Amino acid sequence: MKHVVITGANRGIGFQFAKQYSEAGYKVTAVCRNNSKQLTQLDVDIIEGIDVTKAADLLRMKETIGEQNVDVLVNNAGLLNNDELGDIDGGSLRAQYEVNAIAPLRVTDALLSNLSAGSKVALITSRMGSISDNGSGGRYGYRMSKAALNAAGKSLALDLKDQEIAVALLHPGFVKTDMVGNQGDISAEEAAQRLIQRIDELQLTDSGCFYHSNGEQLPW
Repeated sequence: MKHVVITGANRGIGFQFAKQYSEAGYKVTAVCRNNSKQLTQLDVDIIEGIDVTKAADLLRMKETIGEQNVDVLVNNAGLLNNDELGDIDGGSLRAQYEVNAIAPLRVTDALLSNLSAGSKVALITSRMGSISDNGSGGRYGYRMSKAALNAAGKSLALDLKDQEIAVALLHPGFVKTDMVGNQGDISAEEAAQRLIQRIDELQLTDSGCFYHSNGEQLPW
């Protein structure tokens, strides 16, 4: 049975990842800071109380997973604040960097020994991290942190290539979740379905590339 580990699995896209992978027959380890009623109703292993920005919590996550092989690691946990010019808060910017850019790298590093040839690492990023695609400005912390995540993902792809571990940088689309006040073009269910398809299709030949969940390759 293949094993998938998902961060931020208690709601939104993360919950749908857990649900759909479980329904597909995967062993699912759902990592979250706060558990949810809907998550407890799934047939998954839950590691709750994990703040992905804290070293002690990542160590507990690693110890709980132990030596289990991880076939798919989905770094999904994220933070979006609305930083606008004239109202820039350094704490907000740093918090988004910690969660969106630094934490996925630290989670992957913590579980490095659990990955093996054929494993896949998915970074749930955003087209808002694309510099050339930015046509509206604003959202400074989110844009900057996702651009940093993209840079980390590209380096991960290069560093893990010799181990035959592929890395996906995936934009889910404009998804109806709590993060965006349930506005959006597609549901979390559809977004997760498309993202899982992209992960299934991922090969070493396109490791480190930046894709929309609909399959379109995005500009840096």
